[in-house]
Amino acid sequence: MSKVAHYLQEHLMGEVMTSPDARRYFATDASVLSLTPALVVYPRNENDVRKTARFTWQLAERGRVIPITARGAGTDLSGAALGSGIVLAFPAHMHRILELDSKSGIVSVEPGINYAKLQQTLNTHDRFLPPYPASIEYSTIGGAVANNSSGEKSFKYGDTRDYVRSLRVVLANGEVIETGRLSKRELGKKLGLATFEGEIYRAVDTLIEENSELIGKIQTGVTKNSAGYFLEDIKRKDGSFDLTPLIVGSQGTLGIVTETTLETEAFIPNTILMAAYFSDLESAQTAVLELRDLPDMPSAIEMVDDQLLTVVDKLNPNQLKDVITKPFPRVVMLIEFDSASERMQKRLIKKTQKILEKLGATFQVEADPLKQEELWKIRHASAAVVAHTEGNIKALPIIEDGIVPPERFKEYLEGLYAIFERAHLQAAVWGHAGDAHLHVQPFLDLSQVGDRQKVFRVMDEYYSLVLGLGGSIAGEHGEGRLRAPYLSQQYGAEVYSLFQKVKSIFDPYGTLNPGVKVNVTIDNVKQLLRPGYSLEHLYDHMPRS
Repeated sequence: MSKVAHYLQEHLMGEVMTSPDARRYFATDASVLSLTPALVVYPRNENDVRKTARFTWQLAERGRVIPITARGAGTDLSGAALGSGIVLAFPAHMHRILELDSKSGIVSVEPGINYAKLQQTLNTHDRFLPPYPASIEYSTIGGAVANNSSGEKSFKYGDTRDYVRSLRVVLANGEVIETGRLSKRELGKKLGLATFEGEIYRAVDTLIEENSELIGKIQTGVTKNSAGYFLEDIKRKDGSFDLTPLIVGSQGTLGIVTETTLETEAFIPNTILMAAYFSDLESAQTAVLELRDLPDMPSAIEMVDDQLLTVVDKLNPNQLKDVITKPFPRVVMLIEFDSASERMQKRLIKKTQKILEKLGATFQVEADPLKQEELWKIRHASAAVVAHTEGNIKALPIIEDGIVPPERFKEYLEGLYAIFERAHLQAAVWGHAGDAHLHVQPFLDLSQVGDRQKVFRVMDEYYSLVLGLGGSIAGEHGEGRLRAPYLSQQYGAEVYSLFQKVKSIFDPYGTLNPGVKVNVTIDNVKQLLRPGYSLEHLYDHMPRS
């Protein structure tokens, strides 16, 4: 591989590294998987990315495949930021805000930019990007686009795909394209191009036309979904065409994004937060469904369960002291309103109070930002679970992203508890209650054969539960490598076949992050399971989920 490294270093502006310590660092992300790359490239600009892709394409034409994996901050929980070939590490150099229109709020950025840095800049212009993930302080926009990420505000505002206006993308052969909504006439010009871009447009257009009925039937029944390739909004009835929604959430398997143009929302810092305490799951589900019917939906409905609070209390009894008292309620929900109208805020609070009183829930209302921050500690306490270690026992992100229809929320929780009881594992549940999108990380020791086997038994049961309830295996983190074997179960053989065809259209030689999203088996995943789990490269920030 030294010849490849020497060649690339000669032709690229950025650095190329093959040292064992660098390769070891990039062999893990936030997932339970491990895969050591052959070399690491720190691209300084789009041209470096283009040259790298062109080089690997030419090698692949001669029968030698070296995969390329785009990587942000390594916070991916599905193993999609891992690769055996070349890792392109974007945060080193490609981390700029390229353009910001303060009037429209439209912003263009490079993929390696820190999400929090961008958010802070937008806030100074009274704008914000709503679908920020829990890892906002230490993740990148490139990673968010790759995974179609979302977070606590997505309940009201939607996911990343809803905000991506256009992209600059390096294709597998090194060509650079710009995506965006094309008119029927503009599409005609693309279809006539004698380039790889033209081939892609022709092939995708044909795929959609020939399978329009099947694509029209793709329904998950959930409020957000990052599993599979998004085919539903590429071509509209008016003949307009846009590859952007397809690239967003594709986890670097169809192209390498070098620039993203995003729309934003008006930033409303004055919110009202309600903490609601439920004694049973039935009333918690009813509350979610009735809150979804409010004239202006809450900006967030987050939750933790009593078992998470018990774990946190055991680990650090003072962490939530004076915030919540024992005995812990079955479910705690944090319900936030950010309506611009103060009058509307008051109306919504009154309506919510009536809902909660009818259900027998106790609650408190806070408008003071400092007191709100105290209440948010309840939700953020999940970080203590994620970061805790007892010897080799760690909370593992193996079943942490399932989402079901909101009306199946109670069944989802009950099914989760049953899985944990059968496996004799400690359960602790938290997540986005408004979307019935939950995170749960069992405590296991990957150095023990029995626990390694238990990982896959629990995964099988969990994804069967989620899919049996009409849900999705990936609400906001993408399926990557870890969940990819379950993708065909979610969509069925016919739709899964379309996903495979999309992959082959964009990546005929398999150089773009192979082993992610499609054509992955459980045996592939088992080979990559780490012997031990750690998030040590994220401890500067206290990992959150």
